[in-house]
Formats: sequence, structure tokens, C-alpha cells
Amino acid sequence: MRERLVVIGGDAAGMSAASAARRGRGPEELEIVAFERGNHTSYSACGIPYFIGKDVADAESLIARTPAEFSRNHHIDARIRHEVRSIDLDRRAVLARNLDTGGEAWEGFDQLMIGTGASPVRPSLPGIDAEGIYGVQTLDDGLALRTALERQPRRAVIVGAGYIGLELAEAMSAWGLEVTIVGRGAGPMLPALDPDMSDLVTDAVRGFGMTILLGESVTGFETRAGRVSAVLTGQGSIPADVVVLGLGVQPNTALALDAGIRLGPSGAIAVDGRMRASAEGVWAAGDCVEKFHRISRRPVRLPLGTYANKEGRTAGINIGGGYATFPGVVGTAAMKICSTEVARTGLGEPEARDAGLEPVCAVVESTTRAGYYPGARPIRTKLIAERGSGRLLGAQIVGEEGAAKRIDVLSVALWHGTTVEELINMDLAYAPPFSPLWDPVLIAARKAWDKVAATR
Repeated sequence: MRERLVVIGGDAAGMSAASAARRGRGPEELEIVAFERGNHTSYSACGIPYFIGKDVADAESLIARTPAEFSRNHHIDARIRHEVRSIDLDRRAVLARNLDTGGEAWEGFDQLMIGTGASPVRPSLPGIDAEGIYGVQTLDDGLALRTALERQPRRAVIVGAGYIGLELAEAMSAWGLEVTIVGRGAGPMLPALDPDMSDLVTDAVRGFGMTILLGESVTGFETRAGRVSAVLTGQGSIPADVVVLGLGVQPNTALALDAGIRLGPSGAIAVDGRMRASAEGVWAAGDCVEKFHRISRRPVRLPLGTYANKEGRTAGINIGGGYATFPGVVGTAAMKICSTEVARTGLGEPEARDAGLEPVCAVVESTTRAGYYPGARPIRTKLIAERGSGRLLGAQIVGEEGAAKRIDVLSVALWHGTTVEELINMDLAYAPPFSPLWDPVLIAARKAWDKVAATR
């Protein structure tokens, strides 16, 4: 008898699950219906800031598969502009609303995949609903902001100094706007970066001609004729023609919670290694679920597209009759703002202490190429190791071209429990156009090992 899979969410996690399930079971065995409340399926959310900033010419370049392609090539019924309003586990059905017609219908399922993602934090502040204030999470959000920029505003204020805030600051700068970043923390990208690494990002932002105000909390927004005109902080008023919220995201868990599906201690949906939620026949993946951190050994919320795709694939393999597990994460991420590249993996120094570990840290300044080779650029590498054992706990890199992807070596080392002593002799490629004779990763490992050895 043919089963029916209903997927809530038509982007990374949901459609990865649908595609993997289809590879395991053909349309005669498994009917697949996916509901997406936006206008697009399977697009690169990570590419949206670069579309806004004109590095990517058109939005269609970010779309991997359209609903028509899913139907034609994979026998998956992907319905855009359909929002799931409720999950009834007893009835084994979801209530879906057609956003164009307003009509609602119950859609039955045998298996349910929840890929509801996350939404930008939008604090309840005076004036928050004014025109000209944007949160950017979906492709529709990116299209709206790009359209606003084509009206040639002069001043942009970015509220939040994390990954998305900095990427969007660069995008605003590409349009020639005066850019001000407002962050309530002592530095940008905290706590993803340690303070000493965050300071480099602050210097870089100011070097690019942007204003960054730290330790300031936004208290509201001034408006004129329904449009935002300024951002209010405890220190004063910042004129703005366009405001972008970069305050992070919250997992979309209301549907699951209302249905009685368990959330974990992180506040996201709890899943096991196979991506099963707490209810029979219900799976979940992506930004709405918590992940197991392999270093801290704790459940965490880390909304990254790489995880959403891998988790969705894992769920889909299991739905399709196979067997797969998702082994957890180490928190590897990279970004750039103008010519400065930033990357991190594992735990930072404060995070390691919070996890009950005793960190030993080493920071080195070096260059991305041999110092004598044209184009050598500065790079700072920080390693966090465990006192006594020397086990690598985390790493952070800030530098210019050629810096960020070095984090992958450290991520692999971290994944396999490598010590900084073992890291010293890793056989990394060398040629003057790519690295000094001693790569910055290896120099940092030597320095970290010296410090570990001194604590024994």
C-alpha cells in the first residue's frame, strides 16, 4: 500500500529530505507532498546577501530546483504559497492554507517531515513595523530589500553585529550607502569569536569606511509618514533611510510545540541521531532542530545551511527505507566582510570553560603566502587546546584572501580528536603562492603545544 509523506518547508532541510526519500522509494510506493509558504523552493539562503550586494546578478541563480522541476523530474508535489497552520497527530493530518485563495484543507500523512526553519529576531520596539525595516532570512526577504535599495536610499543602519549583520553591511556598502552597524555587545561576532579575534573585525569594519557602534542597545525607531527615519539607542538617534535587522534567528517551533512534539533544552525541536522527533512517524531537520555538539557534548542551536542539507538527507534516507544517522556538529563557519575573512570551528575560550574544560590558547600572526611572494596578506590564527591532554577544542582565523578556508584543516582535526602535538606534523601542502614554509596552522599548533607542555 502506498504511503504518503508530507513535508513542511520547501527549502534546504525539507526538500533534501524529500529528494532522499524519493531516491529510496519510487512514486508507486511513496507519494510526497511539500508545502512552502514562500514563493520559492530549494534556494541558497546563504547567497542572499551576495544577491543583495550585486555580486549575484539575479535571484534565479540562487534557485536549485523549482516546483515544476520537482514535479517533472522527481514526482514530488511541491506547493508554494501554502502555509501549514496546524498538525493533528491523532488525525495524522496537517491543515494547509492556500495563501492566494485563502482556502484551507486537511492533508493526511503517514510520515511527516518538519523543516520549518527559523525566522529573524524582530524585537517588540516602538516603530518596528514601519516601512523600510527589513529582516533577511528567505529569498522573498532578499528580493524586497534589493527592490528597496534600487530606490537609492542614502543611509543604512544594520542592527546587530553578527554574521548576517556584517554580510548585509557589506551588501549595503556595495550600493554606496553610508553604513552604520549597531551592536549591543562589546565587539562584533561575539560569542562566535573570542574578544581578541573580534577586535580585528572591528578594526576591519572601520577601515572599510563603515561606522560601528558597540555596547549600544536599540530602544526604538523614529518614523516619518509611516517610514523609518532613524534608529534610537540609549546614546542617541541615528538617521536611517533603510534598516536591516541582523539580530539572529529563532527556530520556528510553534507548529511542533502545539502538536505536542517535544522541544529540547536549547529551545529547538529535539531529535535523535536518525532525525526522528518525539512523535511516531515524525521527522525534523534544519534550523528548527537542535544539534549535538561533538566537543561540548551538549545540544545546541546552530542555524547553518550545511547542517540543514545534511540533516534533511539523513531524515530522507530513513524515510525512504534506508538507515542513516547524523553524527553531530563542531560549529564550523566562515564569512567575509569586504576583504576580511573570518572563520571558526569548535569552542571558543569562554565556551570551553562553560563546558567544564580548561583551555590553553595560542595566537599567532603570520601571512597567507610566503612573505616574499607577491600578494602575501596578514592572518591571525588562534587555537584552543585542552590543558593536559593537548586535545584541540577549537580554532578561529581572521585574515585576508586565503585565510578562511584554512579552518577546514582544523575542523577535520577537531572532528577526529586530534591533539595539537599531532597537528604539528600534519603533512600540509606547501608552495610560496599558497603558504609560508610553516603554515599558520602549524605555527599555531607548535605554540599551543609549547603552552600545553608547560602545564603538565
